[in-house]
Amino acid sequence: MPSSTPPVLKLDRPYQAILFDMDGTLLDSRAAVDRVWHEWAAGHGRDAGPILAVCHGRRTIDTVREFAIPGLDEEAEARKLEAWEIDDTEGVVAIAGAAELLARLPAGRFAVVTSASRALATRRLKAAGLPIPALMINAEMVAHGKPDPEGYMKGAALCGTTADQCLVFEDAPAGIEAGRRAGSDVIAITAARPFPFNAGCPEVLDYTHVQFELA
Repeated sequence: MPSSTPPVLKLDRPYQAILFDMDGTLLDSRAAVDRVWHEWAAGHGRDAGPILAVCHGRRTIDTVREFAIPGLDEEAEARKLEAWEIDDTEGVVAIAGAAELLARLPAGRFAVVTSASRALATRRLKAAGLPIPALMINAEMVAHGKPDPEGYMKGAALCGTTADQCLVFEDAPAGIEAGRRAGSDVIAITAARPFPFNAGCPEVLDYTHVQFELA
């Protein structure tokens, strides 16, 4: 009988640095994200479905701007959603192999590039039992959120290299596009994928199913 265990993806190109998205990539926060956006949508007479189809991997303010009703204070709404998300960490857990991988990577050779704010990223990483990375690009540090490549280009620079020398781990369409547009190789983590889609790049379940090397 054939094994149902997913194969291990082995990458033969060495990388200068590794760049990680956070939500859905290092940790699973889908339940919290769904709760918060359902509440916000209900409060504004919106269907949560279209919002949840695009909010993953994007800055909160970018999603609010897309779905806000005319006249709404978008910055205030984004701050309110941020506060809700910081308060709601129920069910936030690490992706398999993430903690072990982060512990093995040398300092200065990896960064987290997240669409979350610094406060929210710190809160969720702690809730998942993951370390706070020394190098992190968060929502406040970019003028343009994912799918714009700015975050990944800045993350690479923090590691002393360029994005085309980096391996990016992502989970959602906006982030995958951002990594690709930055010129990085991208691997999609599927363990906490928000919904089915064609990633257009190699996919693995989690970090126990991929092997790579640093240059």
